[in-house]
Amino acid sequence: MSTHAKRERLLLADLLEAAGPDAPTLCEGWKTRDLAAHVVVRERRPEAAGIVLGPLRSRLDRVQAEYAARPFEELIRLIRTGPPRMSPFAIKPVDEASNTVEFYVHAEDVRRAQSDWTPRELDPVFADALWSRLEKSARLLGRKAPVGLVLRRPNGQTAVAHRGAPVVTVTGEPGELTMYAFGRQDAAHVEVEGDKEAVDRVGRTQLGMG
Repeated sequence: MSTHAKRERLLLADLLEAAGPDAPTLCEGWKTRDLAAHVVVRERRPEAAGIVLGPLRSRLDRVQAEYAARPFEELIRLIRTGPPRMSPFAIKPVDEASNTVEFYVHAEDVRRAQSDWTPRELDPVFADALWSRLEKSARLLGRKAPVGLVLRRPNGQTAVAHRGAPVVTVTGEPGELTMYAFGRQDAAHVEVEGDKEAVDRVGRTQLGMG
């Protein structure tokens, strides 16, 4: 049975392939080649991908640059093929837990960087899966918010991303809220309510894992 992560993986590979190696993405400073290299390094070089802070960050940058220099077609093939058999990501539950949101966000990073992109309608099961993950990670994703931050689905379900006052409430479908919470505020189709200054401050804040 196909999983959400597997479907998003294949969609991401298709989008990267169609865009070509030098298309823009929503990831600042990255073209599609850089994004493809990031995905491959994350799965195939965990000893490098795990280095995100401090003086050793240069090692990750070096490894990623080496992969980005490879033929773009090879990177696409490695993404489609998936992680090596001995990788934790090769275990279906780990892949589903770790990559469903990762691949969704990066697929949208490619789609939404194009001038002619249109909103993607998600099936209800996948939307619920994204919401479930967003509920669990909301506090982590919103920890840098300078004010209170609440994420709300149109059906009324809410997740508190950050406690504080005043409160900014962001309403949207799970996929859009996911993009917002992962720092893609400008590209997310959401309604933002609250004090104008507070709304502006949240909009200028880099939310997400970084």
